[in-house]
Amino acid sequence: MDTQQLQAFVAIANTGSFSQAANQLHLTQPAISKRIALLEEQVKAPLFDRIGRQIALTQAGQILLPKAKLILAEVDAAAQAVADLQGTVSGKLSIATSHHIGLHYLPPYLQQFAQDFPLVKLDVHFLDSELAHQEVVQGRFDLALVTLALEPDIRIASHPLWMDELQFVAAPSHPLAHMQTLNLAQLSHYDAIMPDPNTYTTRLITTLFDAEHLPLNIAMVTNHLDAIKMLLGIGLGWGVLPKRLLDSSLSRLALSQAAIVRPLGAIHHRQRSLSNAANQFLNLLHQSDTGNKSGASSPDSNRKNG
Repeated sequence: MDTQQLQAFVAIANTGSFSQAANQLHLTQPAISKRIALLEEQVKAPLFDRIGRQIALTQAGQILLPKAKLILAEVDAAAQAVADLQGTVSGKLSIATSHHIGLHYLPPYLQQFAQDFPLVKLDVHFLDSELAHQEVVQGRFDLALVTLALEPDIRIASHPLWMDELQFVAAPSHPLAHMQTLNLAQLSHYDAIMPDPNTYTTRLITTLFDAEHLPLNIAMVTNHLDAIKMLLGIGLGWGVLPKRLLDSSLSRLALSQAAIVRPLGAIHHRQRSLSNAANQFLNLLHQSDTGNKSGASSPDSNRKNG
């Protein structure tokens, strides 16, 4: 298959628009339409249903999409592997990161890496950890910085970097904030605000309640921790947030429960060769030496401390 045709197909599938995909690839709309027509002729099936201005993948398109992404990723990886033989650190480094890690852990490392390796084009995408994990499995990203999965995946290599301590919290005005001692049974009587039930964090909390055969009453769901913090701060429920996000707008609940930590780290596909750029970025992250700490230190501070 022609890689230019596959690039056009993936771009349209990602943007949901022929015109947006054409702009993304710096093509005219007739040119991108021609590429899709040639690809459909080759696979002998229509790839998109066109209903007015709306487009959707056909069954054939849905089957082809993950394969096309893998093919394009392998082509990029092959070109990068040849370039890496020269020992230079260049090319594109694609990274997926959760919003929490991207906002509260990664900035000093991205800044240092950009200074050290100016020939590398950083391509950073913010995704939920679970989606980023799947995108790495499908070969879309070189690396992902995520909450590490509860169950190991033999396709994925994991690099634990930080231990993120979680705290049970509520607004200072919430009834739970005034109780001297608390247990899960008392929490179960009040509404909780949590990330999506399929996220690693909510699954951790659900496991605690399930172990004591208690209901976890989730009243609202959002995967943005800053949104959860706001909703908790105005008294709409209790929740669980990383310790580093807490401030005077929230009170830590006096829960008789062992500390909960979730491992954060980098992942990549075991069968995908890492570029020089990806290896250098991993090395920079490992220099933090924070595997057993509940926060992130900057790369500069670690260099000064040896």
